[in-house]
Amino acid sequence: MNQRYVVCLHGATICHVDDSFGNRSLKRKLREGETVLTDVNLEVAPGEFVYLLGRVGSGKSTLLKTLYAEIQLLHGEGYIAGFDLRKLRRRDIPYLRRKIGIVFQDYQLLTDRNVFMNLYYVMKATGWKRETQIRERIDQVLNLVDLSAKSYKMPFELSGGEQQRLVIARALLNSPKILLADEPTGNLDPVTADDIMRLFREIAQRGCAVVMSTHNTSLIENYPARAVLFTQGRIHEIDLEAELS
Repeated sequence: MNQRYVVCLHGATICHVDDSFGNRSLKRKLREGETVLTDVNLEVAPGEFVYLLGRVGSGKSTLLKTLYAEIQLLHGEGYIAGFDLRKLRRRDIPYLRRKIGIVFQDYQLLTDRNVFMNLYYVMKATGWKRETQIRERIDQVLNLVDLSAKSYKMPFELSGGEQQRLVIARALLNSPKILLADEPTGNLDPVTADDIMRLFREIAQRGCAVVMSTHNTSLIENYPARAVLFTQGRIHEIDLEAELS
């Protein structure tokens, strides 16, 4: 893998396969799977901000799932954060996910624990041992997402925007090389979505790549960045300024 990139896909075929990390043969997985994207070539450098654009069902989420190894890459070359997606085994997935951050549209927070304990649980689960270091890191990420004053609140006591900022804080705990965000502003009002976009831009400026799928054209206009369009089972880069003018 070229060390200049945190994501590197060459000639990749992205397939949706049930239990893709199961023990079936590669041939059988390819036969049973649904091909979503073909000939995918994509490179993302540290600190880069990349939009994934396209209609519902065009393959954006499936590509993201392949990058965070919910779906196995079965054909072509693929690397993320130093991991070879073709050689990845189920037991390797937790180690990969410590190197990347994932922001889901539906938050997936622990509803029975407060803000602090949501983050504390993740840190213990990913191997952090020392209490002082855990608390310091939680303070750092809560400060970054402007939730320091809400650490004792339960998720249901937070607004939608605050919940999404908590999800982003959770994704940043292990200082990831890349943040993968699947429609992160889909459930938010325009002002709150704007706040989240400013936060993503700040994260990218600190050197963490951000790859984000979105339908929100107004956000794209306000925060122009590199853009990849998904259409007819393929991806290609587009000139956003030309498309929006």
